[in-house]
Amino acid sequence: MTDILLGIDFGTGGCKVTVIDSLGNILAAASGEYPSAHPYPGWSEQAPADWWRVMNTVLAELRQRPEWPGWRVAALAMDSYTHGAVLLDEHLQVIRPTIIWTDQRSAPECQALDPKTRDDIFRIGYQMPTPTWTLPQMMWLRKHEPDAWRRIRHISFVKDYIRFRLCGSLATDRIECQGTLFYDMGRQCWSEELCALAGIDLAWLPPIADITDLAGHVTSEAAAATGLPAGTPVIMGASDSAVEDYAAGAIHPGQCILKLATAGNVNVMTAQPHPHPATLTYSHVIPGLWYTVSATNAAAICQRWFRDLVCTEEKRIAAELGVSPYELIDRQAESAPPGSNGVFFHPYLSGERSPYWDPNLRGSFTGLSMGTSRGDLARALLEGVAFSLRDCHRTITDMRLPVSEYILIGGGAKSRLWSRILCDLFQAPCSVPAASDASFGSALLAGVGIGIFPDAITAITTSLRLDRRLTPDLDMAPFYQRQFERYRQIHDALAPVYAEQQS
Repeated sequence: MTDILLGIDFGTGGCKVTVIDSLGNILAAASGEYPSAHPYPGWSEQAPADWWRVMNTVLAELRQRPEWPGWRVAALAMDSYTHGAVLLDEHLQVIRPTIIWTDQRSAPECQALDPKTRDDIFRIGYQMPTPTWTLPQMMWLRKHEPDAWRRIRHISFVKDYIRFRLCGSLATDRIECQGTLFYDMGRQCWSEELCALAGIDLAWLPPIADITDLAGHVTSEAAAATGLPAGTPVIMGASDSAVEDYAAGAIHPGQCILKLATAGNVNVMTAQPHPHPATLTYSHVIPGLWYTVSATNAAAICQRWFRDLVCTEEKRIAAELGVSPYELIDRQAESAPPGSNGVFFHPYLSGERSPYWDPNLRGSFTGLSMGTSRGDLARALLEGVAFSLRDCHRTITDMRLPVSEYILIGGGAKSRLWSRILCDLFQAPCSVPAASDASFGSALLAGVGIGIFPDAITAITTSLRLDRRLTPDLDMAPFYQRQFERYRQIHDALAPVYAEQQS
């Protein structure tokens, strides 16, 4: 039997499971999508039952692989997007769908905070309150859904809830809790002051463990549901962003992640925290290391939206050919020239975080004409998301955080065209790891948790592989600089219109 490690990632759009061996080699991977509900404009919710259902479907697919009978699951760890509170009643049953990080309904709660309260939140939690965070979401819930609020006895989070269903332990890790704004970053504990703002009882919150601590073992009941062997060790895990940075090999100050996943991130590794009102500040998987995040709400999810909205034919052809529909969409994008024949896309499908922190912004295609092709739209989408990441990077530049290396990650980084656009836009060499999915990082952390790897640094340095390196086309620098300036001008012109529309 070959010992294997499982990493299970719960991203905003779906679940991915990666299987590695004790040397860090990827043996298999599978994924599945789950839905988000948008009952009103600006709302985003998910049903925890969908996470569990899709995970079991993905695990069942892996168990059908001919290699599976020769594998022994040595341990597993999970990660997930943060800010997603799972509310449980006294019987540990889910009370309502989880409000996820793209949800903008709590904007009024944020706007109603007085300056002193906002400053206190930033001082304690290292983050400014926006609708992304769990704290204002809970303030909204307390005001608008009092019946649900009265039933709360436990607050869990996405991967923590699934782990609870696997091994019966309600706990969270030291990075996940930083995504709530219930947490005192300096004292490294739940904050009574911040919890009091939303009326949160400290008894509702789970105990905090380290990332590679043992959380428990797969119960016989969970084994029957998932097909995982009963007794399999379950390691705590962490948030997907932290684990992705780690999986990509960003473990030294100055390394910068450009992430093209559901959301888009510009993450810079630092030796100490640098709290800033326009960024997010998190601890790294590696103890003592931190990272500063400038993030856009929608990146690769824009391509999924485009696929589902207007690419029915591409989806049909892709199914017949046995390829990804994104491959066909990329081919269309390649048919358009840089600049997409004057078409611009702004990816504000869920409002926007960095650098505007404006929940009223909306997505748009501009510059269309009778001659606009599907390829122009497809390429404009890729360029628009790249411009949004460049917009995020302006904050990093303003903070004077040094950047020594750019690393491209996320599903979008698999696109050679999208990677090339980013490299030429940023005018800097970029590397693309062969594996940088959070599920890969979680699998490595599972190995650290049971002692297969002596520590997290050894695990990633022995397992990291590069897919390719890119160097920028210097001749494209003036062109993309002009395009980026036009992109920002369009934002500046439309932002007041969206603000008035939402008032």
